Amino acid sequence: MATAPDAPALTGSPCAVPTPRWRIPVLGDLLSVDPAKPVQKEMAMAAELGPLFERKIIGSRLTVVSGVDLVAEVNDEKHWARALGRPILKLRDVAGDGLFTAFNSEPAWARAHSVLGPGFSQSALRTYHGSMTRVLDDLVATWDDAAASGARVDVARDMTRLTFDVIGRAGFGRDFGSLRGDDLDPFAAAMGRALGYVNQTSNDIPLLRMVFGRGAAKRYQTDVAFMRDTVDELVASRAGRAERSDDLLDLMLHSADPDTGERLDMENIRNQVLTFLVAGNETTASTLAFALYFLAREPEVVERARAEIADVVGDGEIAFEQVAKLRYVRRVVDETLRLWPAAPGYFRKVRHDTVLGGRYPMPKGSWVFVLLPQLHRDPVWGDDPERFDPDRFAPDAVRARPKDAYRPFGTGPRSCIGRQFALHEAVLALATLLRRYDVAPDPAYRLDIVEAVTLKPRGFELTLQRR
Repeated sequence: MATAPDAPALTGSPCAVPTPRWRIPVLGDLLSVDPAKPVQKEMAMAAELGPLFERKIIGSRLTVVSGVDLVAEVNDEKHWARALGRPILKLRDVAGDGLFTAFNSEPAWARAHSVLGPGFSQSALRTYHGSMTRVLDDLVATWDDAAASGARVDVARDMTRLTFDVIGRAGFGRDFGSLRGDDLDPFAAAMGRALGYVNQTSNDIPLLRMVFGRGAAKRYQTDVAFMRDTVDELVASRAGRAERSDDLLDLMLHSADPDTGERLDMENIRNQVLTFLVAGNETTASTLAFALYFLAREPEVVERARAEIADVVGDGEIAFEQVAKLRYVRRVVDETLRLWPAAPGYFRKVRHDTVLGGRYPMPKGSWVFVLLPQLHRDPVWGDDPERFDPDRFAPDAVRARPKDAYRPFGTGPRSCIGRQFALHEAVLALATLLRRYDVAPDPAYRLDIVEAVTLKPRGFELTLQRR
């Protein structure tokens, strides 16, 4: 296999990539498909086959990597680049050339990244903090009612409503009011169905979908059209308004790329809004739901977090500057993202012929999927990687690990632009809830993870008691 002059040196003879057992002629590894839980299936396969393996479904090949050394190799921007895998390609139906779904070659990505960068600065986060606090007040009012009545709360549902309202208010000046009623906002409902369809159809058999999935496909198209129309109306109403706002939509409407002087067109602005409503909502909601799942089972962790909150905040409202000082609560978030990252992985494409890991030939244009939950269980995390332990993110422990052992926000220039927004929101939300409620899980509940582009615990409920 030809190797570019500056490619990594080979350390062994090329060999075949491990594959699942029972490969079938023509159909390939069809027996290994789990359309409902593809990520969890791949985690089980990685445990069996090792940190690199290949799946072939009919004519489609997928190489999965999860070992820290291999991930470090494919994260090297000199030799590899971000790729759009099948689920992300399908999301282009929703978000077009938005930041998350744009091709590397599309000029709209670089333009939008430059325009939106100031929207995630510390000064911008300070502005969003008030919106986050007001939405949390809505959640607290709902949970206070549940605590008073003894009713259980559906954690994943309420975290989705919380984060949806936060990005609506902070990003676009839109109050969806999801937490002030029993019914999910129609936009959020359409989004949930669309994401479920994207995940399912990214891992099923196209022929079967054509025969049995016409109704679902039609509903998907209807949901996408509704989402786009809703955002178009929002953008148009703000574009014609004289007064300005301190939010992401105002930035997109009135700012230009400082390097080129070009502005975002209205279609791209719609795509960016959809990107943040989908990615900015679902990922943080997932993280909060998983964090509460772990915290409900770790009373010692809860007490340490509460002691820190009391020391930093006292009895008053949590101020913007205090969120960054809640370092142990932040470790809870980091450890949650280690065990169950909201985005289960990312795709990388090789820029030239090479040999991955010194053994596996990868022709130019080949792509791999970095399986994050399995990477985050690599041996560098110790002998008990399944155990929830926020102290894994104490400063000394972080410095002792390879940087590529932990990548919940992706890698390179295409990593998550909203990372600090999401972390601030998650720490603020957990601190607010931990100091107000004692939480008790259903002892019979066993973690059931639903996959719909992001990962979330399904059927997880809590009984609340005011402290």
